Amino acid sequence: MLRDDSKHNRWANSRAMELAGITRTTADPTGGQILREPSGAATGVLIEAGGVLIELALASDQPSSIDALAKASERGIELLHSYGITAFQDAATSLQTLQALKLLEDQGRLKAWVISSMQVNDFVFGTAPLGEGIISESEQYRTVHHRPDFIKIFLDGVPTSRTAAMTEPYLPDDAHPGCFHGSTTMDPEELDFWLLSTAERGISAKIHCTGDASVRLVLDAVEKVRAAGQNTVKYHIAHGQFVHPDDLARFAALDVTADISPSLWFPGVIAEAIATVLPADRASRMQPNRSLLDAGARIAGGSDWPVSVAPNVWEGIYGLITRRDPTGEFPGTLWPEQSITLDEGIAAYTTDAAEAMGLSDTAGSLEVGKSADFIVLNSNPYEISTEFLPQMSTRETWFAGQKVYAA
Repeated sequence: MLRDDSKHNRWANSRAMELAGITRTTADPTGGQILREPSGAATGVLIEAGGVLIELALASDQPSSIDALAKASERGIELLHSYGITAFQDAATSLQTLQALKLLEDQGRLKAWVISSMQVNDFVFGTAPLGEGIISESEQYRTVHHRPDFIKIFLDGVPTSRTAAMTEPYLPDDAHPGCFHGSTTMDPEELDFWLLSTAERGISAKIHCTGDASVRLVLDAVEKVRAAGQNTVKYHIAHGQFVHPDDLARFAALDVTADISPSLWFPGVIAEAIATVLPADRASRMQPNRSLLDAGARIAGGSDWPVSVAPNVWEGIYGLITRRDPTGEFPGTLWPEQSITLDEGIAAYTTDAAEAMGLSDTAGSLEVGKSADFIVLNSNPYEISTEFLPQMSTRETWFAGQKVYAA
């Protein structure tokens, strides 16, 4: 089984489909599709939730204990330390991961501030329980360093497979010869229910949106939450590659954070793939960061690792400033008018990210009373050429006054 770059779609060989029980009579799962030959036979291409069938078969064949998940989480945090990261938000958390984080904390091994986003729905991973099943269990796993403060909703898919919800249609293809816009995974009433019912309990939400129609639906729902007097819960639109110009000012007005993942949109394979499904003038207008900042919005830097190759903050900041590929492999710029400054890029990964996650009382800046989290870099980013930012590296990482990484 192979996952695509977005991790939303899969290809499985005949043996994998046999193990997963996929035959010509298997119905498409809710939120997914099993692509088929004209004869009805499955091709092995599995779109969105179609891939969950394979993930479930893989999980049953290779079960992981909580101890193994704890070791994997600890190793992931070690890798984050090597990039100078001491706080992060897990964008799609399972109950098993909550249990693993609690085990690490109990054993004194959790060396980062962790914000969890409990999955309401799942078209990618094949985890259970979801929704209230995980929310009802979450508080017993809250610790000093771990805060299960968010839910996670997948509201659409990805543009490359035409599963992102768009206000304007995709380019036609054989499977979608007409005026096809994609669709959201929830109708407005269901989204309203989740955001209002969790806001009443003080639970914030991160919502995956890659199309401008899904972004608008979230803003409409948050508008109702704010009108109901719920002004302290936090909302993130995750990725938000495409935002309709009419909706830019609504981010600041509704206090919605644009959770951006630069490595997903600067020139590269994903941007090239998007250019095959959208008209050129729309495909290039991704991640309107300058416009969001000018409209008073908060942008928070993320990585979407492991969709990105690595959680390298400096590559992300370089992309934000130059709108170019930091590796130099892919030429050109992507909507250069949306570039931001070095100060704004650093803030996106420090103070603004901490504020977005609800950690500004603890981390994000060096102040009396906050955690002693800091890094030692190989260069001063303010004294080198912008072109050298991707070569910035971390010499030391300190978390809560303890050295947790040395190059």
